[in-house]
Amino acid sequence: MDIYHGFIIWILMVTFKGVRTIHPECSIVLHLQEKEAECRLKIQTSLMQFLFNSNDTDTGCLIEWDGVNCWPAVSVGESVSVSCPPPFLKSHEHIITRTCTIQGWSRQSVPYYTACFQDNSTEQEDTAGQRREFFATVKLMYTVGYGVSIGSLCIAVFIFCIFRKLLCTRTYIHLNLFSTFILRALAVFVKDAVLFADETVNHCTVSTILCKAAVAFFQYCVLANFCWLLVEGLYLHTLLVFTFALKRTFFWWYTLIGWGTPSVTVIIWTFLKHKYENQGCWDDLDSGYWWIIKIPILTSVLVNFLVFVNISRIIVVKTKTPESNGGDRQLYRRLAKSTLLLIPLFGVHYIVFALFPEHVGLEARLFFELVLGSFQGFVVALLYCFLNSEVQNEISKVIAKYKSRTENSTFQMATQDFTA
Repeated sequence: MDIYHGFIIWILMVTFKGVRTIHPECSIVLHLQEKEAECRLKIQTSLMQFLFNSNDTDTGCLIEWDGVNCWPAVSVGESVSVSCPPPFLKSHEHIITRTCTIQGWSRQSVPYYTACFQDNSTEQEDTAGQRREFFATVKLMYTVGYGVSIGSLCIAVFIFCIFRKLLCTRTYIHLNLFSTFILRALAVFVKDAVLFADETVNHCTVSTILCKAAVAFFQYCVLANFCWLLVEGLYLHTLLVFTFALKRTFFWWYTLIGWGTPSVTVIIWTFLKHKYENQGCWDDLDSGYWWIIKIPILTSVLVNFLVFVNISRIIVVKTKTPESNGGDRQLYRRLAKSTLLLIPLFGVHYIVFALFPEHVGLEARLFFELVLGSFQGFVVALLYCFLNSEVQNEISKVIAKYKSRTENSTFQMATQDFTA
């Protein structure tokens, strides 16, 4: 019970500790918005005081927001000095001064661009250009990858639906897995279209029902995909461990895991985000609520990895058993080979990046999760359908029937011509 309570307390601490954390790229925008709101409140208060004290002739300069700093109300001739805001602070601090004159506030002694950005402006522009080029390349690559995956998975679903002899518990699980890969790819396209179609929109402050729905749909599809990958591993484990299994009963449990778990998780996540952190488009991965999505994914990947380790152990033991004949050994070796091929597909790399913050190793993370992950559906369709011997046999039978019919019709036409 102590371990259980400790785990619950840790989950609560992780969840609520980072509730108000902000993504580094949006910290500047949100900081300026917060300071502007505070300054506007001060301006309204000072205006009310000015109206009540209208007999005062020495007004001086009123409070002013210049887009970066809030300058206080001072008398004519006084000077005020400020430094760069915290998000812009550099190794050496520049002091920016303004003087209150009869005409109003003077210009800054040093422009903000020079004081806060000038030192490494060229390097920053080069770095920003490289990042934009990298992100554009990544987007092009995963767009192609998801497009190829959708096409191959649709063909695989069509093949399984056409050949009714192939439909069984195993192929039904494959079809559900194919559906999650298709939904995941579509969710990526929908999310890109809603969030990033208009480059002029400030993504740090935009908050619409459409973009929140797109992000929630994306999270659901990702969770469903990982859950059905877990079901694939559990089903293979069931075939090896249980000789006589109620497949229909197990399939309903698999359906509950594959579609029920992500539904409940996303509903809880959506409720908490709407109730306590209804900011932006809910795509802040540094938020503590992100662990509500992350923990089930990590759990499914970890369980899948342990399942495949146990499957490999069982296969090795049964292969070395003297009682097993040559046919069984060949079957177990084929299962071992397919198991080793499927382990890299089931998101084991996700554990490596999950232990670090989302902005650490961003380029490597994007390459593995977006570029390589976009072709994951194509590889699954290739292994489960196109390279499946049963599917190939059914297709060969159809081709053979078509050839025999073509040859018979050709022979009959030739015979009719000869007779004529």
